[in-house]
Amino acid sequence: MASKSEGGIGETLRTLFWALVIAGVFRTLFFQPFWIPSGSMKDTLLIGDFLFVNKMAYGYSRYSCPFAGPDFSPCPVEGRIFASEPERGDVVVFRHPTKNVDFIKRLIGLPGDKIQMVRGILHINGTPVKLQDGGQFVETYEPQGPQGGRPRCANEPVGEGADCIKPRQIETLPNGVSHDILNIINGGRADDTPVFTVPEGHYFFMGDNRDNSEDSRFPQSIGGVGFVPAEYLVGRADRVMFSSAGKSLFYFWTWRSDRFFKAVE
Repeated sequence: MASKSEGGIGETLRTLFWALVIAGVFRTLFFQPFWIPSGSMKDTLLIGDFLFVNKMAYGYSRYSCPFAGPDFSPCPVEGRIFASEPERGDVVVFRHPTKNVDFIKRLIGLPGDKIQMVRGILHINGTPVKLQDGGQFVETYEPQGPQGGRPRCANEPVGEGADCIKPRQIETLPNGVSHDILNIINGGRADDTPVFTVPEGHYFFMGDNRDNSEDSRFPQSIGGVGFVPAEYLVGRADRVMFSSAGKSLFYFWTWRSDRFFKAVE
């Protein structure tokens, strides 16, 4: 006859087992956690933002599996099941086609679109997007996040602890979605591009921090993203759950309470 202590331990282990199973199913099928490691999506997303990616938004592919190795053998899904089309302006997490890491950018170009940057202005199918002045984005020039990188500033040179300023504009896409974009320099390497025609079954992504983002404006051969196949989409970023400006989430004095549960727009 088992003792009460043995029965208690057994019950605890069973509870823990089923809790892990439920958590695994939840993460695999519904939501996946994601930390923002870089400043490519400022000021929409900041370094240290923590969010859950809605994996139900676009259906599932083998790249949606959080436990897959380099060959994705645990997730032998071909193509995408329960698929639905993303919308222009969505903030999307996707698997980089060659680096096998997750990226987060804004969806700009749909299949068949012609995308071009002309003197720093986004053109979609030959028409420039609507832009409005959005004031300035100001942050402190200091190490940011676990990697300790410092931000790029339009008002360089900037001393430690001083204001790092970037001009901000509000960009409105053809479907009416509006979002902030930042500009650091004029005449950068991505301010004037050839026309990119998005292939069928692919998407074109850009970062909101336009002069500090490796995205579809750059080919994969030089570290960019290029066109992203539909099956590489992981999910949509809907809401920031938590945010910390420090090297660790345990540095409570660096928490950004104004960003808790903030909608991603």
